[in-house]
Amino acid sequence: MAGPADAPGTLFPSWIRAGAAASVAAPGSVSEVRFSPWPSTSQSWSDFRAAAVHAAETGWDGLWAADHFMPAASPDNRPMLECFTVLAGIAASVPRLRIGSLVAGNTYRHPAVLANMVATLDQVSGGRVVLGLGAGWQENEHAAYGIEYFDVPGRLARLEEACAVVRHLLDVPRSDVHGRFYSLTDAPAEPKPVQAHLPLLIGGGGEKVTLRIAARWADEWNTWGLPDVLATKGTVLDRHCDAIGRDPRTIVHSAQVLVAVEGGAPPREMPHRRAYPTASGNVGELQDMLRAYEEANVGEFIMPDWNLGVGASRDDAMDRFMEEVAAPFRDH
Repeated sequence: MAGPADAPGTLFPSWIRAGAAASVAAPGSVSEVRFSPWPSTSQSWSDFRAAAVHAAETGWDGLWAADHFMPAASPDNRPMLECFTVLAGIAASVPRLRIGSLVAGNTYRHPAVLANMVATLDQVSGGRVVLGLGAGWQENEHAAYGIEYFDVPGRLARLEEACAVVRHLLDVPRSDVHGRFYSLTDAPAEPKPVQAHLPLLIGGGGEKVTLRIAARWADEWNTWGLPDVLATKGTVLDRHCDAIGRDPRTIVHSAQVLVAVEGGAPPREMPHRRAYPTASGNVGELQDMLRAYEEANVGEFIMPDWNLGVGASRDDAMDRFMEEVAAPFRDH
């Protein structure tokens, strides 16, 4: 049902319109940096789970999984584990880590289905889930599976409405929401998450629309980029928050780049991949990068394993990063 001061069917009820900050506990100081790996879903389940187990045993804070069904570039027949199935397996078998999608493509599932999925996943994990949500961008998946691929404004409009649908279903007993794209009628979502407020992460760096959506709905915001990118876009996000009267400090910023620590094993070649931001250097240079992220108010640094190999090679690279590069940022 709608909030107490709203007519039935209101898409953005007053208890949400009042600002996401009203229902989001302010995060800890951004100096309390989290570090989380992002294992590729284009590897076997056993290798993916091994990365999660190693992360849990060696002090990492979380673990993320991408939401794709096939690679973005040729050859497109490489295996690809499904995001939420993988996260359910990790939730049931690996303790402690926060787990989340980075990010779920909104076009792939009705947001009501997604809300029920993540509520159950939070139950399985004992309250460790972050829902990362984005507009969806990988056109070849839509073509292959017959999923309608809207233009950018259409995908972003659906993302914004999906945020309202998901938040409503996770937070109130029954939902009546009637928007342009999605409609709920006396809809339950039970059981609710273990967390009183399951965090919603919005992924993307578009400054006019995506960051405005993040200002309105996000507990966390994520984008690829080196510190200068995060500083610039973070300032834009702050302005969007100011425009709606939200305290920007209630949104945790996170970022990822591919990392190579000088003196370690050579990075694995990644044929047929898109170009991603990369940071390589010695321990001191990478620590300077992390300090710059801190100054840009980044509260979580995410390290993909895509260039680290598997097994002992990956474990060694993860350990060296945590023990030599990240250690000073975990002691204050």
